[in-house]
Amino acid sequence: MTILIFSGLLLAFSFFAGLLGALTGLGGGVVIIPVLVLFFHINIHYAMGASLISVIATSSGATIAYLREGYTNLRIGMFLETTAVMGAFIGALLIAVVSKTFLAVLFSFLLFFSAYLTLKRKEDHEEYQQSHPWAIALKLDSSYPVKNKLLNYHVQNVPRGLFIMSIAGLIAGLLGVGSGTLKVLAMDQALRLPYKVATTTSNFMIGITAAVSTGIYFSHGYINPVIVFPVMIGVILGAFLGARILPIIHTRTLRMIFSIVISFIGFQMLYKGLTGTI
Repeated sequence: MTILIFSGLLLAFSFFAGLLGALTGLGGGVVIIPVLVLFFHINIHYAMGASLISVIATSSGATIAYLREGYTNLRIGMFLETTAVMGAFIGALLIAVVSKTFLAVLFSFLLFFSAYLTLKRKEDHEEYQQSHPWAIALKLDSSYPVKNKLLNYHVQNVPRGLFIMSIAGLIAGLLGVGSGTLKVLAMDQALRLPYKVATTTSNFMIGITAAVSTGIYFSHGYINPVIVFPVMIGVILGAFLGARILPIIHTRTLRMIFSIVISFIGFQMLYKGLTGTI
């Protein structure tokens, strides 16, 4: 395979990864890593390095558009990211003493349960008149655009959201995987945010987490420009398209896409855990 064909194929896959990542709030790594490892037979470390770049690119490309449209809640994102970072730090400390096989299997079932909860929620039939006291004190409530008008939302169960977010960081630190799935879950199921607000805010948050990890991969030489460049270009283009599609796509469709994607991740993680390849 010539370098031109390799770059073209990688650009196409990365475009799809960026599109999917921008819509679901998961980043592009869920597509990039399996494609690079299974299809192109690239070392997992270089694949993970390219995945981190794709997450940053997805986050940067989509967040700009989502902020302009009024979806992303920066205050919630920065607040929740503090516990995610602390969880990731603790996870990194425990990495030598906790069984990755057990964690991978546990995480996979958690993802399946998350997919179920995501489809189960009927946010159109929910109505909250008050916010959690912490949300009021921290001014976490905001609004988002729906059919050319702004709808206000009230943030619920802030302590529960913080707990889930710390678990998300812990798993990310232990397994070296992105925690966008649990970040979306925390905001959707605990804080009861509108789903488009949850996914767009997750897009913003995962960029921060990935930026921290990228420096470590770069220092070890796992950021290969030949791989990273087409990934970055493709993901950015896909993320911009995803940001254009999100305002017009139905929330139920978005929930179905998210559930399918995290179920795929769950099966992949379960297989790795049971075969000891995690």
